[in-house]
Amino acid sequence: MLRSPGLRFIIVGLLVLLMTIPVFFVGAIIDSRADYNRQTIASVGQEWGGRQLLSGPVLIIPVEETVMVREREEVIDPVTGEQKLDGDDQPVFRFKQVERTLRRDPVYVYPDTLDLGVDKTTQERSRGIFSVPVYTAKAEGAFDFNSAEAEEVLRGEEVLLWDEAEVRVYVSSNRALRGETRLMADGRALEMEPVASENRYIGGLRAPTGDPREIGAFDLKMGLNGAEALSFTPVGRETRVTLTSDWPHPEFQGAFLPDSHEVREDGFEAHWVIPHLARPLPQVSREDQNEAARSQSSFGVGLYQPNDFYQKAYRAARYGILFIGLTFLTIFLVEGQTKRPTHPVQYILIGLAQSAFFLLMLALSEQVGFGMAYLVSGAATVGLVTAFAATALKLGHRTLVVGAMLAVLYGVLYLILRSADYALLAGSILLFAAIAGTMFATRNENWYGEPRTGPRRGWFRKAEPQPEAPQPTS
Repeated sequence: MLRSPGLRFIIVGLLVLLMTIPVFFVGAIIDSRADYNRQTIASVGQEWGGRQLLSGPVLIIPVEETVMVREREEVIDPVTGEQKLDGDDQPVFRFKQVERTLRRDPVYVYPDTLDLGVDKTTQERSRGIFSVPVYTAKAEGAFDFNSAEAEEVLRGEEVLLWDEAEVRVYVSSNRALRGETRLMADGRALEMEPVASENRYIGGLRAPTGDPREIGAFDLKMGLNGAEALSFTPVGRETRVTLTSDWPHPEFQGAFLPDSHEVREDGFEAHWVIPHLARPLPQVSREDQNEAARSQSSFGVGLYQPNDFYQKAYRAARYGILFIGLTFLTIFLVEGQTKRPTHPVQYILIGLAQSAFFLLMLALSEQVGFGMAYLVSGAATVGLVTAFAATALKLGHRTLVVGAMLAVLYGVLYLILRSADYALLAGSILLFAAIAGTMFATRNENWYGEPRTGPRRGWFRKAEPQPEAPQPTS
């Protein structure tokens, strides 16, 4: 093959593109492990209680109405005692007005004020090599209802059944309830029972109140387990929620962000104040608004895990082809016009070693953590490629340039992975610097190569014609 630097540079570029294949498969393996980790988190979290969404309370007042209805009854023949038939032998019926008491849609009344304080304590559960953060929450709330508003939505002759009223509080799953759950009405404990729901993703509790017009204030105390996230719905005319936790990485989510929050190394505290005008929920309704409130107005916090090693490994693999390309470029530049240019197979071996770095880093991260895994796998890869450059590529003292460049590359990659916010900026600067350095280093390069009259040397040698043997003379 020709010794032209330009042609060799093009071939090195094609080899870099070829190395996207192993990098692609490495990324697929990382994705697979990350999916398995997510499935484990979801499984353990669900066993602990799952994502919890606390909605309510709501006051439900049954309604009935006495109306006159037209009912059909059979006409009995007084002689035979059987149903009377007409001339066509068809049964004869007659209609009459009857007074009936019917149940109508109940009235749903939401609190005037809702003050909720939640203290969330986090712990980790393990399954195999995976750790799953879960929490135990203790909620205390105070609320009241304006029961008089219930009469404003009645129709016709409807009557409220005050003595059959009840308060309901909804959670994502009743099996997540732990510790003491208590509802007090003016200091009097109300008996609570689970709510039978057709929706398997919504559970809850109910407590008969008697006539709610005789109750001034309610107090709720509840303990529950959960994982991944804890959310609430702003059902009060004014809803105030205070959430404290020992988890240092909150991810505020949902329809409302906190009005104020303080995040510390040992946890966080957040406050929400939400007026009724900010939520699409009527204060009094003839329809159950619970599912709509849960899907449209819920807010809360998730247990965010910043820069977990699966995210870091995936992001590192996305920089893989850049790092392989920079390594190939460095070797191409430092070998110069040596008598023994680097063979394509040697470039491929170097690329495979760097591709294996990402798998080695991921496998070690699952066992010893990201920092130590990166140090061990990075040092092993830099050492392997440097030794290969010295022994196989015969770069001599220029091997130090390759080793230094690799050390800088993997050091920069570590800084990129440690800071998700500045990863794009750092990667862009690194790429620009590499291109600029290449342009400067090759500013005097004759890419067409010098014409040569002697035998060519390169990755492949072309056989030269041999001189004919002299003919014997007589």
